[in-house]
Amino acid sequence: GESTQARVERVLREQLENGTYPLKARVPPQRQLADEFGVSRDTVQRALARLTEDGLIETRRGSGTRVIRVPNSRPHPPQSQRPGSASLKPLIEQAFRQPEVSLDVATLTAETLLRHLRNQHELIAFEGASAPEKLRIRMLLPWTTERLAYPRARKAEDTRIWERWRTMVRENGIQLDELTAGFTGLGVETEVEIRHLPMTPQFKLYVINDEHMLFGPYAVLPRMIRVPREGHPDKDEAIDSLDVLGLGATLSYHRLEADEGTHDSVFFTSMREWFSSNWDTVAGSFAS
Repeated sequence: GESTQARVERVLREQLENGTYPLKARVPPQRQLADEFGVSRDTVQRALARLTEDGLIETRRGSGTRVIRVPNSRPHPPQSQRPGSASLKPLIEQAFRQPEVSLDVATLTAETLLRHLRNQHELIAFEGASAPEKLRIRMLLPWTTERLAYPRARKAEDTRIWERWRTMVRENGIQLDELTAGFTGLGVETEVEIRHLPMTPQFKLYVINDEHMLFGPYAVLPRMIRVPREGHPDKDEAIDSLDVLGLGATLSYHRLEADEGTHDSVFFTSMREWFSSNWDTVAGSFAS
């Protein structure tokens, strides 16, 4: 299979291509990327060096690494040819050009979605893009009161990796509130609700405008995760953990078609049913 460095490089290229990091955007610091990918900073550094050689990014002292050129996006396949996989960005962009946007999301941290929502907010606020009239988001996240199957430290008694995840979810919730206020301030009628499921999610799911769906199972892998050392918050230590590959996970694409007997329609309807039944019953009655 591909080397770790090749995988990091491939995913970063895809992220430049699909607009996760648009032109002039700042690429996160190496330490954060190493953390997100579950690799060493050395690996990230080598992958970034390749992108720099190709003239896609540049690093300046004091201002970090920025995107200076975006690789050509792959053309969208014609509608008759159904794409097997897709990325979130073009679908979110397309949704935001409609008068009403609805997003049903089931995920582990909401990190990816936040990034795309932030991009849309900036396009409307600063680039003069037109805003939808309504934005409605329903998000299913795992419970934060009990430990998860992942991410977690291999040693059962060590709760730090789980607590790190909890902090991330809490911070994402605060950012989501700020974005909600931001969209409302731009005149978009915005409604965001988060409910918690008493379980560890096995996949991520996005239902966009009740027409497009992205689905991807989480693959669990062992990795070393760095956390502040107990009693020495200025020093780090790496902990043997189980985590999932959130970034770079493949998402299969499905859409609701006119014929409800097609492969896509059946999958779409069954997953939408999964979402709403959990939303109304398990998550509805469970307070995290």
